[in-house]
Amino acid sequence: MKRSVGQIKAVLKSERQQYKTRWQFSTAPCLLQQSAISGPAPSATGFNNYEEGRQKFQLIVPEKYNFARDVLDQWSSKAQHSARTALWWVDDYGQEFKWTFKHMEILSKRLANGMSVKCQLKAGDRVIVILPRLPEWWVINLACMRIGLVLCPGTVLLTPKDIMQRIQASGAKCIITDEAGATEVQKIARDCPTLKTKVVVGAEKIRPGWFGLSHLMEGGSTEHKCIDSLSSDPMTLFFTSGTTGLPKMVEHTHASYGMAHVITGKYWLDLTPEDIHWNMSDTGWAKSAWSSLFAPWIQGACIFAHHSPSFDAEQTLRMLEQYPISTFCTAPTAYRMFAQQDLKDREFKALRHCLSAGEPLNPEVTEVWEEHTKHTIREGYGQTETVLLCGSFRCLQNKPGSMGKPAPGYDIQVIDQEGNELEPGQEGNIAVKYKPDRPVGLFTGYLDDEERTSASFHRDYYLTGDRAYCDEEGYLWFVGRSDDVIISAGYRIGPFEVESALIEHPAVVESAVVSSPDETRGEVVKAFIVLSEAYKTIDKDNLTKELQEHVKKSTAPYKYPRKVEFVEQLPKTVSGKIRRVELREKEHSKEK
Repeated sequence: MKRSVGQIKAVLKSERQQYKTRWQFSTAPCLLQQSAISGPAPSATGFNNYEEGRQKFQLIVPEKYNFARDVLDQWSSKAQHSARTALWWVDDYGQEFKWTFKHMEILSKRLANGMSVKCQLKAGDRVIVILPRLPEWWVINLACMRIGLVLCPGTVLLTPKDIMQRIQASGAKCIITDEAGATEVQKIARDCPTLKTKVVVGAEKIRPGWFGLSHLMEGGSTEHKCIDSLSSDPMTLFFTSGTTGLPKMVEHTHASYGMAHVITGKYWLDLTPEDIHWNMSDTGWAKSAWSSLFAPWIQGACIFAHHSPSFDAEQTLRMLEQYPISTFCTAPTAYRMFAQQDLKDREFKALRHCLSAGEPLNPEVTEVWEEHTKHTIREGYGQTETVLLCGSFRCLQNKPGSMGKPAPGYDIQVIDQEGNELEPGQEGNIAVKYKPDRPVGLFTGYLDDEERTSASFHRDYYLTGDRAYCDEEGYLWFVGRSDDVIISAGYRIGPFEVESALIEHPAVVESAVVSSPDETRGEVVKAFIVLSEAYKTIDKDNLTKELQEHVKKSTAPYKYPRKVEFVEQLPKTVSGKIRRVELREKEHSKEK
C-alpha cells in the first residue's frame, strides 16, 4: 500500500499537543559498557550466572492477568515512574514527541471506552490492525487488552486479497488502519460479512461507514474498568506463513505473550527502567510485539520508535549517534548493510547492548561491527509461536553465528525424527519440551487447524520446524528450516503464496519456490518455472520482469521472486509432489 507524505504525517496532532511529556532524558554515556567484546559482560538485570539464573527462574501465572492493568497501569501508578517516558516517537519529517506511562494509561482508557460504546465491541471480538509505525498503534494495543479484544496484527504490505483472507479466516469484526489501508479495505469489505466496524487513523476526511480514531476518543472518559481477563484467555492472533495452504493463525493468551516476555526483556534484551530500547521491527510482525511492546514495558523501559517510509542504513547509524539509545535490536539484513557503511569514528555514546534476531547473522558482519563500534551483537532465537527460546545472553561468552543457549524457563533439545535426543554435533529438529510442565510462553495452537496443531506436538515436545545442532558447550547453531518457508530480510515467506500468484499468469504451467542464498538478505525467493508452449520463445529477461511485477500485484510485494529460472520440468516424488528440498539443496550448494 503506497503512502504519501501527507498520509504519513496525518496523525492525531490534537492528542499529541494535549499530552506533552514532562520527562527529559539524559544523554550521558551509559555506565554498563561491555568490558570485553565477545566475552561475558555485566548484566543490568543481574543475570550474571547462566546456570544459577536458569535454576532459580520461576514464573508463577495467576488465574487472572491483563498486561494493560497489571503492567502498564502499575508503572503509571508509581510516583517515581508515571512521568517517565514510555514511548519516544520520531519520524522523517521533523515530528518528535514523548508519551509518559501516565499518558499511555489515559489515552488507552479513552480509546477503550470509545471502542466499547461507539463501536459496540466486546470481549472476544477480533480486531485486525494494519498500521505503519504510528504512535496510535501502541494505544490501540493497550485499549484492545483493556476490553478483552483479540488483536490481529497485519503488515502494511498486504494486498486487498491478503486482507480479505485474514478477515474471513479470523472472523474479525473490526479493522483499524490508516488512509492508505482504508482504500484497500474498501475494495474487499463487501466480501467480509463479519466485518462490522472500520476505523481509520489520521485521515483528514472520514469515509462514509468509517470511524475516525480521534472521534472514538473525543470526550471519552479517562475512567475505565479493565476486563478481569483470565491468564488463559486469548489476547492476540498472528498470521504466519506455512509451506502449504494459507497463513496459519497463531493464538496467544494474556499470559503467553503479555507475561512470558519477561524472559525476552529481562534475560536477553537486559532491560531496566533506565533503558531506551530501539527495536526496528515493523508493527505487522510478532517481533514488534516481542521487543516494541511487551518486553520493554514489562521491564519499565522506554520504547524508541522511528517512523520512516523505508530503511536507510546511514540514517539509522546517525540516529544511534543522535539519540541516547542504550539497547538496540534489528534484523541481520540491517547489520549487513551497516557493515557496508563507513563505521569509523562513530560515537554511540549511550549504546551498551546490540542484538539481532529473525535469521542467522554472518560471523563476519559481527566482527566488522565489533571492530568499529566496540560492541558485539548477541543473537536470539524464537518464533511467532513462542517468546525467546535461545539467546546469547550477556553472562555468556558470545559465539558469533550461534543462537546461544536455551532461555530460562525452557528445556530445548535437538532430537531426531523419533523424538530421541541427539548428541553434540548431530543435526536434528529443535524441540521444546512441554510435558510435564508446559512453558508459559508457548502458543495455544493454530486456530481452527487441528491437523497442523497436532503435527507440531510430538510426544513430549513442541516441534519448531527448524533444525540445528548443539556443540559441546551447549550452544545451539541454526542449520535451516525443516519445512520450506523462506526467511528473507526477516520476512517469513511461504512458497505456496508465491506459487499461487505465479500460476495465475498464463505463461506459467507450474512452479516451485525455494530459498536462494543472498549476501545482503540472507535468503531471497527463487522461482523455478515451467512455461507454457506459447511463452517458450518469448524474451526471457522481459518475461522475468513481467512475472515479478505480476507477483507484486497479486500478493504482498516483498514476496516476489528476485531470482527466476525457467526449467523443462520440476523434480517430483513418486506420488507427484514437488521435491523443493532438491531445488533448495541445488541453490545452496552453489555457495560452497
